[in-house]
Amino acid sequence: MKHFEFEYGAGTMGANLPDNTDEFIPGITVPDPDYIPEDQLEAAYMESLHNPIGMKPVTELAHKGSKVVFVVPDRVKGGEHATSHRKLSIKYILRELYSVGVAQQAIRFRLAHGRPTGQIISHDSEDPAHMVDLGLTDRGDPVWMNKYVYECDLPILIGHVNGNPYGGYSGGYKHSATGITNWKSIASHHVPAVMHRDDFTPVNGGSLMRDKFNEISMKMEEAMGHPFFCCDAVLDSQSRQIAIFSGYAKEMMPISWKVADQRTYVHWAEKKYDVLVFGMPQKFHYGNGMGTNPIMMMQALSAQVLRFKRVMSDHCVIICSSLCNGFFNDQKWPYLRECYEWFQHDQMNELPDMNRLGEYFATNEEYIRKYRFANAFHPFHGFSMMSCGHIAEMNTSAIYIVGAEDPGYARGMGLKTRATFEEALADAKKKYVGENPNILALPLTFKTTSVHLCMKNPADDCMDAYGHRPNGGCGCC
Repeated sequence: MKHFEFEYGAGTMGANLPDNTDEFIPGITVPDPDYIPEDQLEAAYMESLHNPIGMKPVTELAHKGSKVVFVVPDRVKGGEHATSHRKLSIKYILRELYSVGVAQQAIRFRLAHGRPTGQIISHDSEDPAHMVDLGLTDRGDPVWMNKYVYECDLPILIGHVNGNPYGGYSGGYKHSATGITNWKSIASHHVPAVMHRDDFTPVNGGSLMRDKFNEISMKMEEAMGHPFFCCDAVLDSQSRQIAIFSGYAKEMMPISWKVADQRTYVHWAEKKYDVLVFGMPQKFHYGNGMGTNPIMMMQALSAQVLRFKRVMSDHCVIICSSLCNGFFNDQKWPYLRECYEWFQHDQMNELPDMNRLGEYFATNEEYIRKYRFANAFHPFHGFSMMSCGHIAEMNTSAIYIVGAEDPGYARGMGLKTRATFEEALADAKKKYVGENPNILALPLTFKTTSVHLCMKNPADDCMDAYGHRPNGGCGCC
């Protein structure tokens, strides 16, 4: 038997798995492409900023008297280290702006999540005085936009080209289509009608969701009369910069994705796996409680399905450790406990049934007040989580949660519970995968920047990075 340690709460839980279990750890099993050495980062940033793709550099777009707004992602992405992309890109762009006379007082920062601190202001999608209705895209999707960004002379998007379950990559037009709009616009794409389509799973850059990101952001640019200036970084497993790209998102994104593909879509697997095994800490990604709040747990499980679907057999089972102790983190997600309770009643047979309550929650005044003034997520955020959460059920035979302290919460989401990995695997063998399943162990799943795992032979994949099905695909999705 092979011994593994998987994430569990603030520590790990051990598992003894068969000797033929394979293991994959991002950046270790298959090394990342080379990152830019720290002493070369400034030169790399200046090269990118002085030679942007598809538009002029900021020193020609701004001048004395210009109003500039930076749109900066929250702490979910990109790391918080001293040389993180957020910190360095802003530093160097500010230097460029000051060199042409832009006044410090004329620069604002809009955060996707956070609290106001003078010139650094959180985007408040529920403040009608600071939102602009731009009408509809040609597809009919509503486009609302932050007024500060809409009215400025130079809007700058700081983004990360990280693999993302929602549409392939973060950064670029995904940033603007989700970070400076409101729930009505987000409800055009973060919903079952979009996320449960065949073009969404496995994750790729050719989905309807990605098209909607682009259309909404281009509608913003059309209304402003000028494009966003983007500065995106392709990051490795430890959030170090592999490459820097600046310029017009429509032209820049395809180029940055080609570089990011080398790190993100990893062609490694030589067989399909019947069992995926990983662990879930209590705190990761969206915050403390992500790995214990039952609805957020479902989103995290589904995100891994989206990333690993290409290497999953058609009867695949997931076994995942989680404290699952009933900690919802009501300060951060004040509405999810109520969502969970609704799901247990009122003919809610599967998560998509909850979608009919989306507007009810999204317009709840108390939840909105907590979003605006108490650092909570917007209540519609929970519905994007639930839309994603159902994908795990759609694409697995069963999901086992092991080590749950309050297992009823897992069972309330349709998950099976066992005390140990070994007990869960024994049950899965008996009911779903047979005595000799192909098992893939995934330690550090939520402690490193993930990849989208693919078959070693691209022709065996269900779908490539851009939504195409090589040779018709493998037929498993």
